[in-house]
Amino acid sequence: MAAFTGIVLNLLLFAGKLTAGLLAASVAVVADAFNNMSDAGSAVVTLIGFRLALKPVDKGHPLGHGRLEYIAGFIVDLLIILVGAELFKSSFEKILSPSLPSVSVLTYALLSAAILIKLWLFFFYRKIGKLIDSSAIRASAFDSLSDTAATALVLISALVSKFTGLAIDGWAGILVASFILFTGFKAAKETIDLLLGTPPKPEFIEEIRNFVKGYPEVAGIHDLIVHDYGPGRKFISFHAEVPADSDINYAHDVIDCVERDMNEKFGCIVTIHLDPIEMNDARVQEMKKLAEESAAEIDPAFTIHDFRMTSGGKHVNMIFDLQVPSDSKMPTEEAAKRVAERISEKNPDCYAVIKAEHPFI
Repeated sequence: MAAFTGIVLNLLLFAGKLTAGLLAASVAVVADAFNNMSDAGSAVVTLIGFRLALKPVDKGHPLGHGRLEYIAGFIVDLLIILVGAELFKSSFEKILSPSLPSVSVLTYALLSAAILIKLWLFFFYRKIGKLIDSSAIRASAFDSLSDTAATALVLISALVSKFTGLAIDGWAGILVASFILFTGFKAAKETIDLLLGTPPKPEFIEEIRNFVKGYPEVAGIHDLIVHDYGPGRKFISFHAEVPADSDINYAHDVIDCVERDMNEKFGCIVTIHLDPIEMNDARVQEMKKLAEESAAEIDPAFTIHDFRMTSGGKHVNMIFDLQVPSDSKMPTEEAAKRVAERISEKNPDCYAVIKAEHPFI
């Protein structure tokens, strides 16, 4: 429905603007017309991409086809960039050979109506995009907003030319093209990020953590990963820490409940790894605290998990994972080495076996 609406309105705008632009000999109006034609083509691509994304899971694509919508959104972004580049070229040529356009009252009325229609399309697309969580529809919304600004600049330049006699048609086109190019590159970057894989919103991560806290049997979670395979196709996995002395069957049943409840709550496929941790041994807790303090002294952002301890005869083996922020300037190997050295300085009888890693969120 959204794509079909965009196709019809943009084709009507293209026909009207092209006629008015040719009659007025205005490169800005003609370029704006072809901008609407590209929007109609973008809407067709969006419609096709959305339909393809709804294809069910098959043997060759066990995770579905949801990312096809991201690809469709990227194609829309490229079309925006191509239109901006062509408009920039045409406008530059107009600057080199300036002439006053002969814009009629009908053209002014048409451009004003186009601004209102594009503003309506922006709000319409934005609402639909949020409702169905569609990146392609959201890209079309921002495209409509850029079109509104572009047409407004064309209208202003026509009015200025009429009342001042200044041939600024080409300069107006340059401004419009620059705005369109900026919008296109920005949208393309966001779509590429989705295809490459970006961390989920912090609010979503916090919602997951707070949800799991509602189960007293789970002491904590780590190694949280959110995989996005398109709208409605998110996968969540993490390690859930449970007391090591828990009944294994009971703990497994709790984890099953968490997976099922999270699936209902978030609409995601959830996989949880059960991680037993020692919570009642005072010696283990003392050594864990030593490891946490040592890591924090190297960098307050460092955290540890999966801590366990074994006796090595003359020394104690402290085995744990060290989480190093992705934006840390210290390599993971160097971080693990420095934390291990700090532990040895604090307690020479301890030997740290550390696996350093970056978080996935």
